[in-house]
Amino acid sequence: MRQIAKRSDIRDLILDAVDALLAKYGYGKMTMEDVAKEVGIGKGTIYLHFPSKEELVLAHIDRIAENVVRKLQEQAGSPDSVDRRLRRMLVLRVLHRFDSVAHYSRSLGDLLSSVRAALIVRRQAYFEKEAAVFEGVLREGARLGTLDCPDPRTTAFVLI
Repeated sequence: MRQIAKRSDIRDLILDAVDALLAKYGYGKMTMEDVAKEVGIGKGTIYLHFPSKEELVLAHIDRIAENVVRKLQEQAGSPDSVDRRLRRMLVLRVLHRFDSVAHYSRSLGDLLSSVRAALIVRRQAYFEKEAAVFEGVLREGARLGTLDCPDPRTTAFVLI
C-alpha cells in the first residue's frame, strides 16, 4: 500500500477507480472505502486529494472535460481545412463525452442529480475553454476568407 500512496500518479489512479466504480455501483452506492480498496490505498489517502465524495466525482467529470479540450486543441491544430476541423471538433465534443460515460449510462441520472448544483457552476468554465478553441479556428477561417464569421466568440458559443 505504501508504494502506491507515494506514486506521482495517485490522483489519476483514484480517478480511474472512480470511473470503474461509477460503472459498477453508481454514485449512490459507491463509497470512499470502495475507491480506496480499488486503488489499494487507505481511505485517508483519498481525503488528502479530495475532501469529499462529491468533489471526487466532480474531479472525475473535470478530467473528462479537460480531455475534451485537449482533443479539441489537437483537432484545431490539424492541417485540415477550417470547415473540416470544425466538423470534426463538433463530432468529437459530443462523442467523447458520450463515450466517457456510456459504460455507466444506467447510473448517469443518479450521478448527475447528486452533483447537479456544483456541476452547473463548473459547466460554464468547461464551455469557456471549449469555446476558446472553437473561436481560434473560426478566427482563422475569417482571416483566410474561408468563413464569413464577423463574431467568432459568439459563434463559438453557438456551436457548443
